[in-house]
Amino acid sequence: MKRAIITVIIIAAALGGIYFILNKNKANNEAITTEAAKTNAFVAVRVDTATMSAVDASYTANGTFQPKQEVTVSAEASGRVVRVLVDEGSRVSAGQTLAIVEGDKLNVNVANAQASYDNAQQNLQRFESAYKTGGVTQQELDQARLQFETAKNNLRSTKLTAGDVTIKTSVSGIVNSRKIEPGTYVSPGTAAFEIVNVSSLKLRVNVDEKNVAGLAVGQSVDVTASVYSDKSYTGRITFIAPKSDGSLNFPVEVEVPNNGNDLRAGMYGTASFGARSSASVLVIPRTAFVGSVSDNKVFVAKNGKAIETKVVAGRNFGDNIEVLSGLNPGDQVIVSGQINLLDQTAIEIIK
Repeated sequence: MKRAIITVIIIAAALGGIYFILNKNKANNEAITTEAAKTNAFVAVRVDTATMSAVDASYTANGTFQPKQEVTVSAEASGRVVRVLVDEGSRVSAGQTLAIVEGDKLNVNVANAQASYDNAQQNLQRFESAYKTGGVTQQELDQARLQFETAKNNLRSTKLTAGDVTIKTSVSGIVNSRKIEPGTYVSPGTAAFEIVNVSSLKLRVNVDEKNVAGLAVGQSVDVTASVYSDKSYTGRITFIAPKSDGSLNFPVEVEVPNNGNDLRAGMYGTASFGARSSASVLVIPRTAFVGSVSDNKVFVAKNGKAIETKVVAGRNFGDNIEVLSGLNPGDQVIVSGQINLLDQTAIEIIK
């Protein structure tokens, strides 16, 4: 009996000791946690100031030069080519004959149509004379007039067709490609020559939405060609697309005079919009943005707290980004430590 009582007392003492130790450890842990909470009550961050800065407002875009006009001259009548009057590289003028197609059959058609016309004209004259004396009826006279008009229209049509035995160009330029030779048989629509007009060239480039707003048709643009590093040209904006592509870029065409004919279609060129101009804009460091610049989110340090702020980012100026709205000059933006921040998080600014 005494042994049982002693055992119970020993167990109770052991449990009491364990309880005491646990309580002591709990108190120590709570003290450590409290102290840690006091130590880490603020998130350490670094800040920078949103400032107005004079920046280079120019914008460059690359593209390829295209001819002012590019026309494929085709045959308008069937026949065999008997003469080709120009070679590749030849300069031609609008209306110039480039090739001649055999027209013997067409000339025969004109002769037949002319004979039918003459016959219909003589018949009409006889019927008009006979009508005055009562020799024919009004209906017969009307029928003769109809036959005469039909013959006249047929003659006009065959003459127009016979005129198509020559292949002519409708634009001035240079023969870039000749697709026919003497002896080639052509049909209406057969491609014969490719004519390009490079008296001026078009440089087609893409401009993003942040820069296209400052452009206007007729505006002067500085242009350079990659193969002529020591030369520059002055172009003029002739077209700005009213609709962007899937990447929010707007096609823009710049016409560049080619007085010396040193520029060629297909060359690589660069257009500089707003060259040698500057502007005062509000900028912040790129590192102030949470995530990417396109997310348009920053934290502003205000009254000891991090305030999540939505902004509208503008142009990229190296390490700085233009801010179009959402911030004011003098605002302090957090540039380091954002990973630990939420809106209204208490912060401590460090140097």
